[in-house]
Amino acid sequence: MVQILFLLLFLCSSLFAGTTDPNVPDSEYIQYASSLDYVVEIEGKYNDDTLFYGSAVLIDDHNFLTAAHVVENHKSCKISVNRNEFLVSRVISHPEFKHDRIGFADIAIGHSIKPFKIKRYPSLYHDSEEQNKICVISGYGMNGKFGTESGSLAFDRKRRAGSNIIDKIENDTLICIETYRGQDTHTTMEFMIASGDSGGPLFIDNKLAGIHSVLTTVKSSVEPKRRVESAHTRISKFLKWIENNRHRN
Repeated sequence: MVQILFLLLFLCSSLFAGTTDPNVPDSEYIQYASSLDYVVEIEGKYNDDTLFYGSAVLIDDHNFLTAAHVVENHKSCKISVNRNEFLVSRVISHPEFKHDRIGFADIAIGHSIKPFKIKRYPSLYHDSEEQNKICVISGYGMNGKFGTESGSLAFDRKRRAGSNIIDKIENDTLICIETYRGQDTHTTMEFMIASGDSGGPLFIDNKLAGIHSVLTTVKSSVEPKRRVESAHTRISKFLKWIENNRHRN
């Protein structure tokens, strides 16, 4: 029997999680992300006044993408770009997103009246052949090493980035699997998302190809270890929706 456990990335959990290869110094992941000014923090309040926190990616001077589950039922939110705050004037979640089906159409686009004015923004990935491609993953989530429990993860609000491989495509998502050194698909900067990375970006060939949605732990009687997988909303599936909802000042 295979049991799949879902972990919403902006919440804490007792499930096993982790973000980085224990053989790679954390400073290298921070350095790898140092040039990604368009990977930003998003925070705000829900309608019940509880706080939320996640990641997002800027796509032009006024618009950004994040995960729909991060901003669902929010009352207010802001974007932090290089320590400067931008109030979000409008957020539109994909109409097919449902809170009880995380991983399906989990994408939202937001707008700031005040321009971000950074040097460059990522292009959107248009191809539909993402499988087996090496990707770059980034975000402001909790930090820890593979195999640690999420209760041991640290939350220091630092941007990190690393690499992985698109192992498969399921529904609207690109799937990456946590691998260890010695496995065929292990990359030199192996990285997985954790709490707080929701809404952050996945890049293929320097183009925005995915938005972090959900982390899953697969427990199987035929495998000695739990298998950790991450799902990223597939940009190529939602290109038309993004362009139709991009606000132009």
